This record gives sequence, C-alpha cells and structure tokens, in this order.
Amino acid sequence: MPAATEIAAALGLMDDVIGVSHECDFPNEANTRPRVTHCPMHNAGLASKEVDEWVRRALREHGTIYTIDEPLLRGLRPDVILTQKLCDVCAVGYGTVARLAETLPGPPQVINLEPSSLSDIFDDIRHVAEACGVTERGDEVIANLSARVEAVRGRAAQILRRPRCFLMEWVDPPFCSGHWGPELVEIAGGHDPLGRKHQQSAQIDWQQVLDACPEIIVLALCGYDVDLARRDYELLRRFSGFDSLPAARNGEIYLVNASAYFARPGPRIVDSLEILAGILHPKEFPEFASRNAEDYRVADHVFDAP
Repeated sequence: MPAATEIAAALGLMDDVIGVSHECDFPNEANTRPRVTHCPMHNAGLASKEVDEWVRRALREHGTIYTIDEPLLRGLRPDVILTQKLCDVCAVGYGTVARLAETLPGPPQVINLEPSSLSDIFDDIRHVAEACGVTERGDEVIANLSARVEAVRGRAAQILRRPRCFLMEWVDPPFCSGHWGPELVEIAGGHDPLGRKHQQSAQIDWQQVLDACPEIIVLALCGYDVDLARRDYELLRRFSGFDSLPAARNGEIYLVNASAYFARPGPRIVDSLEILAGILHPKEFPEFASRNAEDYRVADHVFDAP
C-alpha cells in the first residue's frame, strides 16, 4: 500500500523494498519496483458514481477489488510484508495477505497497519521501524513529524474563530470523512460538523450537507488528485441547493490531492494538516496557503470558475 511504501522510505529502507502495490508512486524509486497487486478499476477513467457502483458490486460478488500476483510475490521472497486491515476499498485485505504469506518461504512477517487517528499513524511508523531493525530512525521520524503537528496545533489554538469545514471524501454519492480526517480539521483550527472522528467514513444525504451550512468545503476525494477532484467539483456544483451554501457563495471550496496526502496515512499526513491550516486560516498560516492554480497539492475552485 502507498502509505507503507512512504513509511519505509522515511525510515531509509527504500533499498530494501522489493515490491510495491499498483498505487505506490512516492518516492520516485517506488515506480521502479515490481508491482505485486492489480485493480482493474485503477486509472479506468470512470465517473465517481460508476466507481462506487463497481466497488460495491465487486465486494458483494468477490469480497475484494484487488488481485495479487502470487508467482511474482513468491519469486521476490520477502522477509516482511506491510499490509492493512483498515479498508477493503483502499488496499488488499489483511486476511488475503496473511493466508498467502503462510504459504511463502520463511514465512515472512506480516505487519498490519490499521490507523484510525494521527497517533495511530505514528504508531504504525514505529511498528515498521521495529520490525525492520531501525528503531532509532523511527523515533527520529516520529519526533520530527510530531513537532510539526504541535507547531500547527499551538498556533491554531490561539485563533478564536473555528470555521465549519466539510472535508468531503466522495461526491457521488456524498461521503463525509472519517478516521483522522476530522481530527486534522480540528488541529488546524476548524470544525467538521459532518465528520466521523476516528470512525469509518460514511455515505450521507446531500440534505445533511445543506443543513450543516459549511463555510469551507475541502474536496479530499479518496484516491483522487487535484485534476480528478476538479472533474467532480463540476458534478458537485450541479447538486440541488449547492449555490446556497456559504462555502459556495464565498468561493471557499478547495480541491486537494487526497491521493498523495489526506487519504494516505503515512508521513505526508502532516503535510495534509499544514495544507488544511493554510486553507482554514491563510492569514495566520501564510506559508501553507495555496498561491496559484498550478499548485499540485491544492486548488481553489474559483481558478476554474467561468
């Protein structure tokens, strides 16, 4: 999974990474490694509603949306496999990996990454560091990331106004954010009235969004970069009552690269927090505010307004 690859990289272990998932793309070295997983939906160009329907059908009929290249994995002979039990939509399920690992030479140690909070993500970094014999490096990485989090938390705590911010995880159908998402909004100095802190994200009715009257909407769409989020923003703006939302009236809708940041529970989750701080309080966090339409991390929808 992409977050695991990034954790390994932050720990200085990329030379030891012998295989990655089909979605692993950071750091650049990940793109040179054999890809052990496959998903027919990946980069298929489907609309968000089509993606949702395909995923639901595949999980109902097959229990998974991914396949593992077993011959390749056997040939790689890994000592450690980093996998997850958090979400069947995000990556190959833990049970599938664990059963296969039992049949591999060794067998390899299987490390489950299942974070629901920011502290869980840091714990995962620590677990990988311990499993791979780089505990001290793990402590350094966590200390540096924690210092950045506390820097944002401390500055945001001095800001009295905490805007209502809807961190949207999917457009059609609408999903609110869960797990660490609402926590990031909170630390950055906002409040997500629809978020499910440290719980799974969930499908919601569009009327709930209208009732919440968010002052800021951040399209952190799972697996989407800014360009794909821009496509779904065009869909969102056609929803009934969209123009009545304070966020729409005031031009406070932002499109973020959730694939690289918000939906990826690795070291760059702290970048996500800083991006949010720049969105929620650009005057107080000018160093994190988006400056132009070419920013690959975040864009304000008004750049593309007619």
